[in-house]
Amino acid sequence: MNITELLSPENIRQGVSFSSKKRLFESIAHFVIEQVNDEKGEQVCLECLFEREKLGNSGLGNGIAMPKAKIPVTLSDKAIAVFMQLDTPIDYDSSDGKFVDLVFAVLVPENQCATYMPILSFLTERLTDKNLLKQLRSAKSAEEIWQVFEISDSSENISFENNE
Repeated sequence: MNITELLSPENIRQGVSFSSKKRLFESIAHFVIEQVNDEKGEQVCLECLFEREKLGNSGLGNGIAMPKAKIPVTLSDKAIAVFMQLDTPIDYDSSDGKFVDLVFAVLVPENQCATYMPILSFLTERLTDKNLLKQLRSAKSAEEIWQVFEISDSSENISFENNE
């Protein structure tokens, strides 16, 4: 699996603004719940994001964060990824002290965590590539962001089998 197999163009937001990490997580939870059509699950999704964040900050450094969460299978039976390019960087308490302006959230069904561990590791490596980050920051639309990911995937030639 590569980035464009996990993320879809509909799950990209460009130029969005949030006042805090909490507001960002609320937006991610709301966005995910709209996709799975389960209004009652928004609080569950939000709690899952915060629970995982308590285990360790999901800031990768260099202005990017990758919040992750295990979500109940009742919400979704497949991983959901969301990418956001923030209009104004937010304080994310990252270990390098830099504010975050790029967010790649991944929510994985709790029964598939082992399957996605190598993919999360792969994503972490890719999302710390300074050239990729520069291109993502300079993109002026969700379509341009998608194109950056497509080009990046085609140049990597790395794919993971998803053994679901």
